[in-house]
Amino acid sequence: MVSIEHVAHKILSYIPYVLVLIDMRYEGVKCGKDGSVDNHMEMGKKLLAAGQLADALSHFHAAVDGDPKNYIAYYRRATVFLAMGKSKSALPDLSRVIELKPDFTSARLQRGNLLLKQGKLDEAESDFKKVLKSNPSDKEEKEATSQLAKSDELQRLVAEARRSYDSRDYMTAAAQLEAIIETCVWDVTSREMRAECFIQMGEMGKAISDLKALSKLKNDNTQAFYKLSTIYYNLGDHEMSLNEVRECLKLDPDHKQCFSHYKQVKKLNKQIQSAEELIREQRFEEAVSKYEAVMKTEPNVPQFSALAKERICHALSQAQQGGRAVSACSEVLQSDPENVNVLKDRAEAYVQDEQYEEAIKDYETAAKHSENDHEIKEGLEKAQRLLKQSQRRDYYKILGVKRTAQKKEIIRAYRKLAQQWHPDNFQDPEEKKKAEKKFIDIAQAKEVLTNPEMRTKFDHGEDPMDPESQQGHHHPFHGGFHGFQGFNPFGSGPFNFKFSYN
Repeated sequence: MVSIEHVAHKILSYIPYVLVLIDMRYEGVKCGKDGSVDNHMEMGKKLLAAGQLADALSHFHAAVDGDPKNYIAYYRRATVFLAMGKSKSALPDLSRVIELKPDFTSARLQRGNLLLKQGKLDEAESDFKKVLKSNPSDKEEKEATSQLAKSDELQRLVAEARRSYDSRDYMTAAAQLEAIIETCVWDVTSREMRAECFIQMGEMGKAISDLKALSKLKNDNTQAFYKLSTIYYNLGDHEMSLNEVRECLKLDPDHKQCFSHYKQVKKLNKQIQSAEELIREQRFEEAVSKYEAVMKTEPNVPQFSALAKERICHALSQAQQGGRAVSACSEVLQSDPENVNVLKDRAEAYVQDEQYEEAIKDYETAAKHSENDHEIKEGLEKAQRLLKQSQRRDYYKILGVKRTAQKKEIIRAYRKLAQQWHPDNFQDPEEKKKAEKKFIDIAQAKEVLTNPEMRTKFDHGEDPMDPESQQGHHHPFHGGFHGFQGFNPFGSGPFNFKFSYN
């Protein structure tokens, strides 16, 4: 049996070794920490060289966190940011490098270039001058000298552009600012001034381009979003205007200009959307009223009035209101004679009004501006058929009804005319002969217009009673009035079979 003393002696003999191991463990922690930063730096360098920027960035983040005074870690992270196009993030890192190591010319040169792109010319010049004073390499000296000269030239251009702008010579100012922005691509002040030049020149597309860039270059740029919204509004684009003013209010819900403008745009947008919904539901008269309200809501922006009038023209055309549609469409075409949609709508209205030659003219004009539009082609063919048909006989005209007449209206007109032109009412042989022909036309008109299939054919320019267009098809009136032997809708005279009024 082992004695307690012996065990205790053994344990005590191991204590020095345990203390050494503990000491080595803590020493290892310290070494491991330093080694960890080195490992992150090495891995980040390899990943950067391989183009794996996101992974490289993670390692340089860890290196900076592990050693906040390691200027190389900041410099490498700035390099990754620049490779990723994140110059805003790179700039603070380069400044930290220069703070930790003022004679690091590469970092100062990089920062000078970024400051130059931002249009901060005085700060950029200061960096370039310090590079030249810090014993740079030949390559660094050449670059710093070139950039310093460029900065001096840009300073001169900025002064000239400001003078041109202040004297309201916006075209000259825009040209000078263009030269500045070619180098100072992130210069907020120059872009703001150029955007205003474009607005004053009426070049809204270019102004929009600059303002969109400004909304990204400058944080919380509510003014850029407000200007974008007002430009889109004045161009008649209510949806884009609403999108931009909402971006402004996201940044500042209490922005007075944006909130006031938002209420106006929202109201107008809602009216236009409601009007379009009414058109889709074929509630055309209500749509016309809604678009009339649009013109009252915004009477000062011509684009919205033009849109409202164009859609009123369309709604009236769809509602078979030929005369009103022609008037509404003609008003739009006075200021916009090549508007294809309005030309098509007016052509359709002319067809409804039986002015086929005018319809053909509008379809032909529309076709010149939209050659592959199948609606124009079909409409033109229909108008040409109807014109040809109208030069022969028109069943609607025979009964004296509109092309939109319902069956009851057609039968009522037929009865009245059949009674008026019944051959028994005439004694003179010539008048009776004329009445017979008229009576046949009236009966044929009723037959065609009360038969859905025959009426559809007729509406598409085909005469169901014309032997030339109905070869091989029998129709009840072929052979003249004698085909009605015994026919008399009123049961008198020699024609004694019953005629149906259905």
